[in-house]
Amino acid sequence: MLVGSDTGASHAARLAALDASGLDALILAGLPTGPRPAETAASDWEEELELRTACPTHRGRLTADSAFRRGALAGPPTPESPTLEGISVPVLGLHGAEDTVSPLGEVRRVFRGLPGAELVSLAGTRHDVLNDVTHRTAAATVVLFLERLRLDPGLTPIAVPEALA
Repeated sequence: MLVGSDTGASHAARLAALDASGLDALILAGLPTGPRPAETAASDWEEELELRTACPTHRGRLTADSAFRRGALAGPPTPESPTLEGISVPVLGLHGAEDTVSPLGEVRRVFRGLPGAELVSLAGTRHDVLNDVTHRTAAATVVLFLERLRLDPGLTPIAVPEALA
């Protein structure tokens, strides 16, 4: 299992496309889709926090962490849109529906390029999809994906909503 978030997701996708030996699946969270939109250029720390997360706990932890590199969103952007071509393992994407750093529409386009890939958008969630107000939903989504993978590499659903009409 390889999990990456933000630029780590880009690196994980590239690695999986080059060599998936020993890899059962890939989870890509907040995948960047190329140069960051101009509106993500935060002028101060509070603006950067707004772009990253709505979770007050995560905001507090980022602010208190002296090792956290502030201004990273203004750093060198991903130069080009990633591709998922060549990836041969199951892929789960998690993405904030309110992510303005890496807009969901572009992420959908990237995920459409890989048959069988799953993309789950989380409502009310910004760029730090694993650490936003919906972090429990993100974790539950990962657990369900892993349970399906454990039972069947084809990812057959195991929790199926019943049609009541």
